[in-house]
Amino acid sequence: MKIIVAMKQVPGRDSQLRVRADAKWIDESDLSFEINEPDAYALEEALQLKEKNGGEVVAACVGPARASQTIREALAKGADRALHVEVDDLAGWDTLGTARLLAKAAEGEKPDLILTGLQSDDLGYGQTGVVLAELLGLPHGTIIMAVEKTESGIRVKRELEDGWFQHVSLPLPAVLTIQSGINKLRYATLMGIKKAKTKEIKRLTPNELGVDAAPAAVIGRVFLPQRIKQTQLFEGSAREAAAKLVEKLKFEVRVL
Repeated sequence: MKIIVAMKQVPGRDSQLRVRADAKWIDESDLSFEINEPDAYALEEALQLKEKNGGEVVAACVGPARASQTIREALAKGADRALHVEVDDLAGWDTLGTARLLAKAAEGEKPDLILTGLQSDDLGYGQTGVVLAELLGLPHGTIIMAVEKTESGIRVKRELEDGWFQHVSLPLPAVLTIQSGINKLRYATLMGIKKAKTKEIKRLTPNELGVDAAPAAVIGRVFLPQRIKQTQLFEGSAREAAAKLVEKLKFEVRVL
């Protein structure tokens, strides 16, 4: 079974974010970066499927040159090789454009399964995996909690609302978006880090893939939320003031 895992490099969670001068995205000049956590769970699921059923895990990443750090980490954890679609400014690519790049990169690989994280930590759209499946014309499942190989394809467990789950059988090839937290993430071993240095990373460009960068959707403006302090006094007796306070906390602040 050949599995492609779509991975993204995102700003570290502890990073101090500043808006870029053009207000189109955040200033990335002094940020630290890491693997998008939902994608790390997709990678872990792919590695476990490989350990059970054999095959190959290929990490696929769209991003600038610095994303090679994320790719090397995936290789150190156990991915066999990688595809790196190099784009200088990932913020200029919308979901459709990114999915087109991944689709073109995946076409030549003819994978049995493509896994993505549920969403990215920076934008959180949760659309790339679904759009990728549509572009490739493949069946897909979202919010996947478990994957089992069967004789006819795969059987997956989907998370629904209010603690409900859905079990679905899918033919292969297919695309799945993996729910975060379904497995315990592994650490890269020292041997894995050494082996990662010799594993293949195939570098591609949008021009080589024949994908146009013109986005269908653009970010109009990025801004930090305004912090506003406000004091409100409740008149009346202590009982009446307490009742008004409870009402505010329950229906406006929504903490009760």
